[in-house]
Amino acid sequence: MVDVKRRKGESFESLLRRFSRRIQQSGNMLEARKLRFHKKDPTRNRGRASALRRLEIKDDREYLIKAGKFVEEPRKTGGRR
Repeated sequence: MVDVKRRKGESFESLLRRFSRRIQQSGNMLEARKLRFHKKDPTRNRGRASALRRLEIKDDREYLIKAGKFVEEPRKTGGRR
């Protein structure tokens, strides 16, 4: 935790600048950004369940295609806005 106290006769802008500099030097912001977007690795069982689910969907799709009952929907076009 960075602790910055206002000095006698110091303006708010210089206090804020000093605080920002101390935060950057401490590395707290860098660590917070790393943790913000950190994605946990999937557990072994969850990964296996996901793989089994994908295989089941693939098998169902192949069966429907062979039976002639599969109707492919057109893909939605368009990108991010």
